[in-house]
Amino acid sequence: MKKFKEYLLITIGIIIVAVGLEFFFFPNKIASGGIAGLALVLQDIFNLDAGPVMFICNGILFVLAFFFIGGNFGVKSIYAGFGVSIILSAIEKFGLATAITDNLMLATFFGSAVTAVGSAVVFSQGASTGGTSITAKLLSKYFSMDIGKGLLISDSVVILLAMYNFGIELGLFGLLSVYLSSTLIDKFIDGFNSCKQVIIFTDQEELVVNYIMKDVDRGCTVFNGKGGYTGESNSVIFTVLNRRQFIQLKQFMKAEDPNAFITVNEAQEVLGKGFGNIIED
Repeated sequence: MKKFKEYLLITIGIIIVAVGLEFFFFPNKIASGGIAGLALVLQDIFNLDAGPVMFICNGILFVLAFFFIGGNFGVKSIYAGFGVSIILSAIEKFGLATAITDNLMLATFFGSAVTAVGSAVVFSQGASTGGTSITAKLLSKYFSMDIGKGLLISDSVVILLAMYNFGIELGLFGLLSVYLSSTLIDKFIDGFNSCKQVIIFTDQEELVVNYIMKDVDRGCTVFNGKGGYTGESNSVIFTVLNRRQFIQLKQFMKAEDPNAFITVNEAQEVLGKGFGNIIED
């Protein structure tokens, strides 16, 4: 059931990515870096459909990764990488691809937002759509280069090709989309994984702990504390909750233990039992 959910979410993610490419980027010739941007350039030069071009390019990169990196990119990434190509081909085959807007700024912004949402969904399941992330790993391994720099070089090559083929203005819109997409992906991933890190200072330990464990259905850790001013003993309860659970606990504390002192911090990612896996499958 868990695997089914993962692959369902990956499928939804790559469909969203394909929508962003076919309805915003490709019709307006905005090469947003990566294999998708390269496919757009090759599509224009050789009059080929972008879907098959991406399929072939990803296939070559996955083969290179298998021989030179070791193939530890995972089955889910292979599924996502080829899945995007197949969905693009289906959209093109049935003639569904069309520009929602021909305003380049709107296409760049909304195309970046849509593809970022889809990519974030895919990344949240421990997969990627392949492409330049593989070339970045190759550069990192054989040229002692950071992954980030490898990605920058790979995307820069695509942007330069786009500038040469489509003109400087469209190339600059492609460069803008690379920046927007990478920024938004990080924001969306933080949104998927963020939780509340809650520390409660209370003299009603049993009441609060029982509520967290039985009603909120979360674990917690209890420390013995002492007030620096009063010298009185109290309990310090530490727990991590999602947003819904935090609201539930906050309402309970307001009604049952209004004298408690609570601090709350954002936890951008939580790994362990009940949350994300520390080791990806």
